[in-house]
Amino acid sequence: MTDDLKYMKRAISLAKRGAGWVNPNPMVGAILVKGGRIIGEGFHEYFGGDHAEVNAINAVPDALKDEVAGSTLYVTLEPCSHLGKTPPCVNLIVDKKISNVVIGTTDPNPVVNGRGIHFLKSRGIDVEVGLMEPQIKEMNEIFSKYIQSRSPFVVLKSAMTMDGKIATVTNASRWITGEPSRKLVHQLRQQMSAVMVGVDTVLFDDPLLNIRLKGTWKNPLKIIADSHCRISPESKVLTIDPQLTIVATTHLAEKEKVKNIARAGAQVLICPLKDGRVDLGFVMKSLGSMGIDSVMIEGGSTLAFSALQEGLVDKVISFIAPKILGGANAPTSVGGAGISAMEDAIALINMRSRKIGNDFMLEGWIKK
Repeated sequence: MTDDLKYMKRAISLAKRGAGWVNPNPMVGAILVKGGRIIGEGFHEYFGGDHAEVNAINAVPDALKDEVAGSTLYVTLEPCSHLGKTPPCVNLIVDKKISNVVIGTTDPNPVVNGRGIHFLKSRGIDVEVGLMEPQIKEMNEIFSKYIQSRSPFVVLKSAMTMDGKIATVTNASRWITGEPSRKLVHQLRQQMSAVMVGVDTVLFDDPLLNIRLKGTWKNPLKIIADSHCRISPESKVLTIDPQLTIVATTHLAEKEKVKNIARAGAQVLICPLKDGRVDLGFVMKSLGSMGIDSVMIEGGSTLAFSALQEGLVDKVISFIAPKILGGANAPTSVGGAGISAMEDAIALINMRSRKIGNDFMLEGWIKK
């Protein structure tokens, strides 16, 4: 059992290398073991690419190819049994005469769920399921929600002072948190398909909403909720990589402003109204239909409350800096109309905290 855990932990660490690159597919890692040693390992590297099992088998050195037969495969997710962008992995496992398959968790995809396991067992392969299942399910929480609902997994992220302020009374917000926290936010963006802000955040901060780290990164889509198209044509999201920007607006926007956004190279999504604003539920469903499996809402406070009120948020991540700003009119991370009764408060579960530089990061999941 100790060795099983060691190999599955290695498979998980490999799987995480695909974070942000495989969306809307799951992160998957695989290890081939024979005689107490790893003979091949791989992971799903990018969307449309070979699956982890294929990469692990292909990684076996020529001198060890004969060792594949009779080996044990450790894989974080149930091998696929259907023809998608690549052939079914279960057929390859059988063809290579792999004797044992240890699976972290079943595939939540209704097309696969349990079928891959049944196929392998029916071919005489010994199959075990459930090793480190909670960790693997959390790792692929984005995929799990999206594949079952076709709606994005939504993270609400905020950076605030200890007294809950996201800016000063003059709306100055750079920088509340330290550099380590800001670096982590960029890493989180890599894991998401899109980031989203309200138009006021664009007007006040003019953010880039991209990833500015060393190395190779995949910038997320930038979604701007702007019911009247108040966004400036000179804003960075419309002048730097505008093809990655979607402005969600309504029929209240002037037609010429809508045309200007399109001329800049950005996409325009015309949405229904809800409470005088962009219908966020419509936005999320539309993004899901485009293959956008995840969205991180980064501001502002009105957008945050609307998303929470409509039950769209799955997870909350807050960075808290050891600073106090005060000010009755200084903005907080969640604004809007607010909730009047304490018993109606939005509850979070499975709370965690960790120190990031001088800041603390709190994360929790919305209780559904």
